[in-house]
Amino acid sequence: MPLEIRLNMDPHVTRRNFLQASLVTGAAMAAPALARQTQPAASPVAQPKPAPLFTISLAQWSLHKTLFAGTLTNLDFPRAAKEDHGIDAVEYVNSFFKDKASNQDYLKDLKKRCSDLGVTSVLIMCDGEGNLGDPDETARAKAVSNHYKWADAAKSLGCHSIRVNAESKGTPEEQMRLAADGLRKLTEYCASVEINCIVENHGGLSSHGDWLAGVMKRVDHPRVGTLPDFGNFYEYDRYKGVEEMMPYAKGVSAKSHDFDAEGNETHTDYVRMLKIVLAAGYLGRVGIEYEGEKASEPDGIRATKRLLERVRAELSK
Repeated sequence: MPLEIRLNMDPHVTRRNFLQASLVTGAAMAAPALARQTQPAASPVAQPKPAPLFTISLAQWSLHKTLFAGTLTNLDFPRAAKEDHGIDAVEYVNSFFKDKASNQDYLKDLKKRCSDLGVTSVLIMCDGEGNLGDPDETARAKAVSNHYKWADAAKSLGCHSIRVNAESKGTPEEQMRLAADGLRKLTEYCASVEINCIVENHGGLSSHGDWLAGVMKRVDHPRVGTLPDFGNFYEYDRYKGVEEMMPYAKGVSAKSHDFDAEGNETHTDYVRMLKIVLAAGYLGRVGIEYEGEKASEPDGIRATKRLLERVRAELSK
């Protein structure tokens, strides 16, 4: 509260006393303002970097020629992904370690290599284990059990899923019923080891988005899902197919073949396709799967990665 000076009420106040009192009062009044002025400005609070719309993984099939030629092994695949392409997540294909599914020493070695490199194992794509929708009940049951070891291997490696095929025979309705039966039984096993069981559009009726969505509805299990591939639709509209599969997607496969002078994939409009993916609320990994013939496998992977990164940046604005 300001100090009041009343000269006419105190006969003993001298000019000197008055000036001293005035100085004290002025200093007292100025102190808070001065403190505010000399206080250091607060440092700006660092804003957290927004999470990317999606992250990128590398599907092993992108290097299938190199792997089949023997110049790259399955054990070295994570290193190639990280050191050659700057990708820290990998998607395996069981064809490249077919006899190692139950080899715990091998799986521990592969897992350690990933850990040392800072690479995440995402999923295992499983082929050649029988038809989950086989019309023969015994053959269908055998196909289901053949996949168990891959679910176990996926668990050992730290993957979240195995990718399977929903192949069958008969009318579309018959195939849906049979595929759903086999898939449900396999999914129940996968759930017991905390692994997802996901189906790719990979030929036959599975390349019809509406049919595969119908299979998902029949299985009706939280551990079942889809792996929409941008390319494997053949005569079926790829954009419609991905849109129909996205409600069940637990992964996305960015198929690529050829690129124009601007770096765009010539078969798939990546901007349009990734808008469909993101509109479904998907925020997971998008796996590069280069299958072209014109560029080398490494160059095709790099071109696909550049395209994904560019589109991601555009859609983040």
